[in-house]
Amino acid sequence: MNPRIRRSFVPTLRWLLTACAVLSCSLRGLTRAQAESSIIHSVRPGENLAAISELYYGDSRRENVLAAENGLDNGSEITPGMRLVIPTVRYHRVENGDTWAALAERYYGDVRRAFVLVDANSARASKPPEYGVQLLIPYPVRHAVFSHDPLRQAARDFYDGSSKSIAMLRRFNQVKGPRIGRGDVLLLPLSNLVLSESGRKAAQEQGMALTQAAAARAKQLSVNERLPALRQQVQEGKFVEAVALANQLLGAGQLTGNQLVTIQRELGTALVALDREDLALEAFKALLEQQPDIELGLSDTSPRVLRVLDRARRAHAAAREASTHEASSGAAASK
Repeated sequence: MNPRIRRSFVPTLRWLLTACAVLSCSLRGLTRAQAESSIIHSVRPGENLAAISELYYGDSRRENVLAAENGLDNGSEITPGMRLVIPTVRYHRVENGDTWAALAERYYGDVRRAFVLVDANSARASKPPEYGVQLLIPYPVRHAVFSHDPLRQAARDFYDGSSKSIAMLRRFNQVKGPRIGRGDVLLLPLSNLVLSESGRKAAQEQGMALTQAAAARAKQLSVNERLPALRQQVQEGKFVEAVALANQLLGAGQLTGNQLVTIQRELGTALVALDREDLALEAFKALLEQQPDIELGLSDTSPRVLRVLDRARRAHAAAREASTHEASSGAAASK
């Protein structure tokens, strides 16, 4: 056999054996939903793993991720035409009824892995994911074990090497015994596999919607960072500035329900202070669309604001009643 062909064949064979191991063991990390969204890179002449890592992640050092996911050794020679899986985080927009357990089952095949989703999104396990939020879904890279102390080695190679990262890997992979067998597969949930600009363009060429989802998440995170400034402006009486910032945040689009409630509450309060109760009324109506049962604190809310909110509440209730009556009348007429 030609030595060059042999070198390219051995990694491919090893990848196939690794894939079979993944399918046959309980650590099935690449679910159908993830497989359908995988980015596949066809190797071009002159490329190596470092160059491909630079293209997709903007960091050549993540070639170890490409090597692990594709069953290659670091520094393995790759040949033109080889097809490599490019691991990247996913994004999930929370819908009504979503739970951490259900999402873990969907993306990782096991409800016990929900803790990784909670940690990656700085959330609380005791609170369900917020409707409308773009969650980041860490990618579970498949890593074949060939070292003496695989958990510690993986923690060093792919994380910060801390005891916390070792404990996370042990829990995610449900490792109960002291040792892991040689040739077993570890799943490494990585949240830092975010595509670079060139990587996003490559994904777009494959018709993937990762760019839009990533942009939506970035907007939501940016709004979260600016909400304290909006509250501060209202508290300090900088009402003109608060109205401008609130409208700017609303214009970002794709906001979560909690973000909309916060912005409309502060916007309505600022508009009342500026003697624009007509506009404040509309802001509070929009607020009630998101949270009909909201109550503002009596001790730290001005009577004027409470009066406008009460007007908005009555208008909102009347509109809902009219909508219900119209729907009932339409149903009766169709019989």
